[in-house]
Amino acid sequence: MTATATRSTTLNGIDTQALKDTMAAIKADHARGIARFSVTTAWKGGTVTETAIKGWSLGGQDLPKDFTIRIDEPAELLGTNTAANPQENLMAAMNACMAATYVAACAMQGIELESLEIETTGELDLRGFLGLNAAIPAGYEGVDYTVRIKGDGTEEQFRNVHQWVRKTSPNYYNLANAIQLNATLVIE
Repeated sequence: MTATATRSTTLNGIDTQALKDTMAAIKADHARGIARFSVTTAWKGGTVTETAIKGWSLGGQDLPKDFTIRIDEPAELLGTNTAANPQENLMAAMNACMAATYVAACAMQGIELESLEIETTGELDLRGFLGLNAAIPAGYEGVDYTVRIKGDGTEEQFRNVHQWVRKTSPNYYNLANAIQLNATLVIE
């Protein structure tokens, strides 16, 4: 190791020096921080879909991935109950994004985590989804979530991290704020 090299410190599974280096690189050239994600979802019959994730890009560089997410509905909603439903996946995506942000924020604050759990619930009135009552929204009017966090941080540190997560987690933002959805319909 040279005198100018920095020592890598890993906390909560996060290489804090690598995160600092990434933050500095993006601060110096914002284009390096543009992340683009894309998924393609195909109907597989009934209420089953499969979503393919083949790659993403960071700073204009295409990076490969190969994942499939299967989604279904419970039998009571005419599905085959072979996978989590869209609502559960939506909540899981929010929770996972927030969890990653909690872990990184705690690591950057020098807080060693012992445990982290996020429980989210939401209630839908199916009359909105089924078009039975125009006054009923098709989606959630709100969701409730509870964060259980334990580690060597102080109460004040955890409260600050909690506020940071609410400010910086992309999926928290996406669910807490109206975002523009741009639709294109292709009829084949």
